[in-house]
This record gives sequence, C-alpha cells and structure tokens, in this order.
Amino acid sequence: MPAPKRKPAATVPSAPAANTRASKLEKLGLRSDMDLVLHLPLRYEDETEIVTIQQAGMMGTSVAQVEGVVTACDIQYRPRRQLIVTIADDSGQLVMRFLNFYGSQTKQLAVGTRVRARGEIRHGFFGAEVVHPNYKVVLEGAPLPDVLTPVYPAGEGLSQAFLRKAIADAMQHIEWRDTLSPAQLAAQQLTPFESAVRLLHNPPPDVDEHALEDRSHPAWVRMKFDELLAQQLSLKRAQVARRAKNARALPVAGQLSAAFLNTLPFTLTKAQQRVVAEISTDLRASFPMQRLLQGDVGSGKTVVAALAAAQAIDSGYQAVLMAPTEILADQHFRKIAAWMEPLGVRVAWLTGSLKKKEKLAAQAMIESGEAQLVIGTHALIQDSVQFAKLGLVIVDEQHRFGVGQRLALRNKTTSENGGNETVQDIKSTAAVVPHQLMMSATPIPRTLAMTYYADLEISVIDELPPGRTPIVTRAVDQMRRDEVIARVHAAVQDGRQAYWVCPLIEESEALQLQTATETYAMLVEALPDLRVGLVHGRLKQAEKQEVMDAFSAGACHVLVATTVIEVGVDVPNASLMVIEHAERFGLSQLHQLRGRVGRGSAASVCLLLYQSPLGYIAKQRLMTMRETTDGFEIARRDLEIRGPGEFLGARQSGQAMLRFADLTTDQWLVDRARDLAQTLLQDPTPANQAAVSAHLARWLGGREDFLKV
Repeated sequence: MPAPKRKPAATVPSAPAANTRASKLEKLGLRSDMDLVLHLPLRYEDETEIVTIQQAGMMGTSVAQVEGVVTACDIQYRPRRQLIVTIADDSGQLVMRFLNFYGSQTKQLAVGTRVRARGEIRHGFFGAEVVHPNYKVVLEGAPLPDVLTPVYPAGEGLSQAFLRKAIADAMQHIEWRDTLSPAQLAAQQLTPFESAVRLLHNPPPDVDEHALEDRSHPAWVRMKFDELLAQQLSLKRAQVARRAKNARALPVAGQLSAAFLNTLPFTLTKAQQRVVAEISTDLRASFPMQRLLQGDVGSGKTVVAALAAAQAIDSGYQAVLMAPTEILADQHFRKIAAWMEPLGVRVAWLTGSLKKKEKLAAQAMIESGEAQLVIGTHALIQDSVQFAKLGLVIVDEQHRFGVGQRLALRNKTTSENGGNETVQDIKSTAAVVPHQLMMSATPIPRTLAMTYYADLEISVIDELPPGRTPIVTRAVDQMRRDEVIARVHAAVQDGRQAYWVCPLIEESEALQLQTATETYAMLVEALPDLRVGLVHGRLKQAEKQEVMDAFSAGACHVLVATTVIEVGVDVPNASLMVIEHAERFGLSQLHQLRGRVGRGSAASVCLLLYQSPLGYIAKQRLMTMRETTDGFEIARRDLEIRGPGEFLGARQSGQAMLRFADLTTDQWLVDRARDLAQTLLQDPTPANQAAVSAHLARWLGGREDFLKV
C-alpha cells in the first residue's frame, strides 16, 4: 500500500527543516523533552463548542467558533490588498477578512470547502465579519475537541500546531516520576506532577477557566512550587558548596585600616560601623565571603568598600573594584585613590578607553602584584588581565552587570601556590576563590532578597550621614518649562548648581523626546549669564571628564546630561535636579538620579518634567517619587511594576528567573519551598539525594550558576 511509504515523508521534516526548527526551539530555551513539557500555555482557546453564524453575530464582541462552507474566495484591492472569504451555514453567512495571507490560502479556502473558524465576530459594512480568524479545514461531522486548546509562547517561525505536536511527542518520552514523595505531597497539599502537567496542557472543558487564567488552579500551584523549590535547593546547595571552597583568609585589619580611618574627615555612622564589622568577620574566614552591601543613595557604601579593600591589602593580597560605567569607576578611583595613595597604596586604573600603552602598563602592575588595589570597568574581565594574589572582588551596582560578567570576575582567582590564573583555571582543584562584596544603591526588597539571595549574606546601611537634607520632589507639566528655567536661574544666583537630565542624545521621531543636545542649546540661549555644560555617553572620556571637573569645581553652573550621571557623581553644591520626560524613566532610575542632589547641607529640589497625558504606570511612578524618598519603599513598589529581572541583572544574562511564580502574589509558596528545601538537604539518604538531583535537573538543567552571583 502507498500510504505507509508516504507517511515518513509527510511527518518527518527534512534535515535542514529539522535543524531550523531545533534552532528556533533553542532560542526559546527548549533543548530537551522535559523543557518542552514544562513549556506551559500562556492561555487557552475554547474550541469545544460551535455556535451558528446567526448566534455568533448576536454575541456582541465576544469570541465564538462557527462552522460553514466557503461560498466565495476573492483577493480584493480596496482599500488594500486582502483576502475576502465568505462562509455560510443554514443560519447566515460570515466574511473572513485576511490582511496578511499566503497565495496558497486561496486554494486551501476554495469554494465548497468546509471550514471551522474562531475569532471575534463583529458587524462590518457587509454584515458579520471576522478579521484574521483561527481556522482549519474540516470534514462534515468532524468531532470537536473535548479539551481546551492551549496557546503557547512561540518564537518566529514556530506555529502553534508545531509546538502542540512537539509537546505531545515529548510527553510520551519523558519519565513521569514525581520528585516529591506521597507524604510530601500530602503535607504541602500539592497535586501530583504528572496530573498537574497533563491538565495544564489539556484542560477539560469544565475546568475553572478563571483559576487557569490567574494561575491559582492547583495544577499551576504545583508548577510554581516546584520551580521555587528548585531555586531554593540550588541556592542552599550553593551555600554549602561555597563554604566547602577555599579562600584566602584576610585576617589583618591592621596598620593601613587604622591609618585610613584616622585620615577620614568624618566619623562613620553606626550603620557603617556595623556593616564594616560584618564584612571584616567574613574576610577572616577560609571560605569565600559572598555578601551584598545595600544602602540607599548617599549612605556611604564607598568608604565601607574601601575599608574592606584595606583589610585585604593589610593581609598581603590584592583587591579589585569593578563599576558598570567609566564615570562611576572614575569617581571611585579619584575618591579612593585620594584616601589610599597618601598611605602608600598603589592603585591601578583599567578601562576600555585607555591607550594600548597605558593598558599594558596597568596589566603589568596587576600581574606583578605591584598594584594592590585595582579599579576599573568591564575591561577587568578580559582574558589578558591576570592577578598575582587576588583576595577580594568588589562589584558596584552589581545588578547592572550580566550574571556571566560577574562570574568571570569572580573566577579570576589565585592558586594555592600564589601563581597567576585566568578564568579557565578556576576548574583546577587547587584554585581558591576570592571573597566577593557586591554593592547596590538599588535596595532589594525583602521578598526578592530572601528568594534570590539565599546564598548571600546581606548587609544594609540603613542610616544616612548626618547633615543630609530631605529632597523635595515635584511633578511639573512641561508646558511650565519657562517657570522651571527661572527656578534654575534663581538657584544659581543663590550660589547653587543644577542638573538637567534628558533621556536621549539625538532626535527620535518615534518618541519625540527633548534631547540633551537640544536642551543644552535651549538653556545656553535662555541663560546667557550662566555657564552650561553637556555630558553624554558618546563623548570621549577626556571630554566627559573635562566637563565633570568643571562642574565639580563650580566653574559650570548647569550640567545637561543623559543618564551617565545616574550613579557615582558627587557634587555637594548641586541642589536642583530637573529630569526631562520623567514619565519615560523607571522608578529605580528616577531614584538614582534624584540621589545626585541632597548631598550637601542646602535644601534640595527634584523637578520631574512630564508630558501629558500620562499612562497609569507613569502616574504611579511619579506619585511614588513625590510620596517617598525611602529607597526600600521605592524598590518594593518598583518590584510590583517591573518584576524581579531588572533588579538581578537577569535580562542581561538571557536567563529567565521565574517563569511561573510571581513574588508579589506567591510569597506563601516561597516560604513553604524554602522550608522543604532545608528539610530535603538535611536528609543524607541516597534516595532523598537522588530525588533532589532529579528535581534540580528537571527545573534548572545547566543554569544553576546563574543563581549564585
């Protein structure tokens, strides 16, 4: 019979087609059968019921499914090229309109073909019509599905039909073993894994659709719990593994540390003293410190980091500080070098903008150990950079680096015999791991910290240095721009300076935003008696530095800038901040920018210029900025708006953090998952440990490292 011979050709794609589809699946992170099985639907379509065309036309704008025979199929050119297909049943007729279509569809939808179509049916000029319906060609009397039809997240070139078949095939090949025991399922009141997954892929028509949609259904709860449990197991195992690794104990907070403290022109706050003690204790251990230092804008994290570096240097080792931008790295270099170099510390500077000769000289200092403290940008993670005796890694604004970048710097370690090592040498059993201190002026909400930073100790500087004045924040419609310019002029007449921040450098027709270059020209004309400076990311470093130096020295009165000044710029005399198109910035950025003022004793003001009308989220952001200057409260609200990815640098790594659980609604599950993870890891029996490994393999695969830095 010919059918069996034709079947392989019809169902098995050619090698190029298979490779193309595999690469497209790979882009979605779907590399194995289990990845496909855990690729759960975004939503569902109810194809279990058919209504007549007449009934569908009476349902308003709701989605309906009808079945009829094609009575006309034409390509029309008014007002644009489109495919118009008319189908009819005993109750009436329906126009299906396709604005984008393939030529083959005219043959597929030839007159006399029976079609089942689903979409939002509206009343058009020629009667009932539906634009771009989902449809399929069927035989008369073809049975209806008895389950809801899943709609999956899809990439370009991956049809829903292909994904449904791939997932159905994968479900036949995987091992359905539940990684939780019956007793654990009962204690947690969870649905078995197999039944939960099968229901989510093929929910029966009588399922609670609302519970499916808002992911409160018991099947969704099981998926969320498993995902959170895998995360907590990974983080807790990482904590155990970290404590088993070797690190150079840095026990000496000695002569340099004492001299450094004595030369400071201020006294550390109690919060700073507490955090310094916590870090100092960690550095004395023979396993690597992994501590996150949180502190609001202007809380004094830099001096704490400098004291940690001093302890490493006192103990005979190198310290390195990496910052995300050259402006921030330069601020650190100038401030810390001014503290350290008079005490005899050799400080090296390494960034991408250095000339080749300067880079080579810096690298030689680092490799020989002559440089005791190294400060720079991403240039520090290049393979050509080797350290003699690296004891401490400090990463500022850690969330702005990709996870892979943070791993690369942490892995620039030293071996037991003190020899040089590159990133690849971390695999050596003799390798030791440097202590790591991560700093963030974007406070991490407690929920996020407990969920994602289970392997980190967390220190919080929760008090500002004395003398800081509160910042008054006002939202101002851009129609009142002249009043804002007058306010800037008045501030300078009072001996103060001002920032004017813009979101773009050059004109963008799509966003129609006031640009830095235009604003600079406008302010130069409007304020002829003042000196206005301009700084943005496309200037050469020397040009940027010249402008920044003039502003720091008070020779420049108004600094027009893009967000390159978001972090690290410290000019106490600047007391006025104007943020252009504030509705285009996220809460975290607005808070960071506002933190550039209020650093002296003068009363400070932040004016948020916005363009009406405002959307709901923009209104919420501006309202939050007006209501509070508390970074932790701002971070909590920001988490509700944006989700966790931005805080963690996850988007830069390309890794999804949580696909199913939502930290704003599922905290009760986080607590349960954390407790069970602790119980599982304390049970050393082979069967239990095998279940733990199987659970991690199922949910994380090879992605565990991205949860550890």
